[in-house]
Amino acid sequence: MKKTYKDTDFDVILVGYGPVSKVAALLLDRLGWKTGVFERWGEVYPLPRAVCIDHEVYRLLHAGGLGPQVDRVVERAPMYRWYNAEWKELLHLDWPAGSVSGTSEVNFIHQPSFERELDAEVKRRNNISVFFEHECVGISQHSDYASVTVQDLVSLQENTYTAKYVIGADGANSFVRESLQIKRHDLGFEADWLVVDYMLNDGLTATDLGLIECGQYCNPERPTTIVPGGKIAGGRENRRWEFMRLPHETKEEMVTLEKVHSLLGDWIKPEQGELVRHALYTFRSLVAEQWRKGRFLLAGDAAHLMPPFMGQGMCAGLRDVWNLTWKLDRVLKGQAEASLLDTYEQERKPHVTDIIKLSMFLGNIICIPEPEKAAQRDALFLSDNPPEMQPFPQLTDGLIARKEAGQLMPCAGMLSPHGTVRYRRRTARLDRFTDCDKFKLLLARDFAEQCLDENTQERLALLDIETVVVADRINAQDNEYADTQGQILPFMETHGVNALLVRPDHYVFAGVVHKAQLDEALDLLARQLEQFGIEAMLAA
Repeated sequence: MKKTYKDTDFDVILVGYGPVSKVAALLLDRLGWKTGVFERWGEVYPLPRAVCIDHEVYRLLHAGGLGPQVDRVVERAPMYRWYNAEWKELLHLDWPAGSVSGTSEVNFIHQPSFERELDAEVKRRNNISVFFEHECVGISQHSDYASVTVQDLVSLQENTYTAKYVIGADGANSFVRESLQIKRHDLGFEADWLVVDYMLNDGLTATDLGLIECGQYCNPERPTTIVPGGKIAGGRENRRWEFMRLPHETKEEMVTLEKVHSLLGDWIKPEQGELVRHALYTFRSLVAEQWRKGRFLLAGDAAHLMPPFMGQGMCAGLRDVWNLTWKLDRVLKGQAEASLLDTYEQERKPHVTDIIKLSMFLGNIICIPEPEKAAQRDALFLSDNPPEMQPFPQLTDGLIARKEAGQLMPCAGMLSPHGTVRYRRRTARLDRFTDCDKFKLLLARDFAEQCLDENTQERLALLDIETVVVADRINAQDNEYADTQGQILPFMETHGVNALLVRPDHYVFAGVVHKAQLDEALDLLARQLEQFGIEAMLAA
């Protein structure tokens, strides 16, 4: 029976209006939920901060209906290279070569342009109400709703609004987190870096200036990051420099214009562009110890902070709300118990912690101001056996297939493959054809013929799992998905499976080799979903 709630002003309240909150509001709107957003500032933040999104975030934005908005502001990343003080290449990552998502590994983005696109889309949605200059000053929760008290910073009047759930996406100094008395665990990284954004003159490019396109200058005299900062309307190019503060320099000294121009002097002259902004950041590694407290949840910088060396800060926050919104949807519809929301922290907290540790590992290699240690690093990377890059983290807990003995089923927790397919004489990305709100079973055609008997199809229908039969591009029938980009079937072959049971957020619940293993995976899924009210879901 569908759960009923106390009448509230909103289904979900979001505190803060950064990119994580904007995307969360738009995803919730797509699912039909009324959202209220409260932001203490009077406008969208106008200056660049994050500069990249990875392939997974690019995919989730498209799947969430935000493809046109992101496509207008992204550019594919070039090769990413590290150099030592003598400009010898220590390593390179071929980002343009592709990814499991069928696109470039990384895309660069001008965050203010991206946020303006999102803000314009928010304003077109009737289910989203945004309140600027409204500061959150109090929160409370009850058995069937939560409340947020905000002060209108113009009239100074206070009002209280209610919702079924509240998401604190209010940044590193989160009022929601502090009000809930949630502490943060410090993973031990701290370094000060001066971040500088410079808009090149019209028609001028990084190549014209002799700049490296994208990379790290690992010079112990001044470790420096040089990357694209995205393009703005009209095509002008934004460049990002990040300069490490050295032990003998003060924080006050680093933010003077004289110091900024001195550091930029080796790279660009004032007459070649416009200084957009400069700010000294203390890069830290912090993770909230609790991500859900009843009807309150944390996301983005409110839940975690990380060094920037993997460009994963904003990406991690957008993964948070992608993971959270499909679960909130089921809870709000009465198709799952509220305990499903506990898997949000179980999945995202270890995942983001692993990403932070990987970013710290890279930062500790880059941030070496001692010449002797830098020389040792260089020798290691230039040797016949250089260090290998660690694989990107995957899910290790939560709603993934784990046998009774504790071991994961094949591919469980991996990001599923994606790419361009042909279906019924149309060609597009797979997510354009399938229902991204459902679990999906991707099957190689030969395996589908063996295992999709009447009983299995009945079970798939009962669990509301969409069936996607994949064939090679030459022999695919109209009612099959032709793997035209060669992304899906090769992934299965590489991992030795014939089918992938995939969650709504694109993570693999389980990979299967044979019919008995498919039955086992469906049993495990039904058993796990039953813990969260599967009977209610099936009856809905």
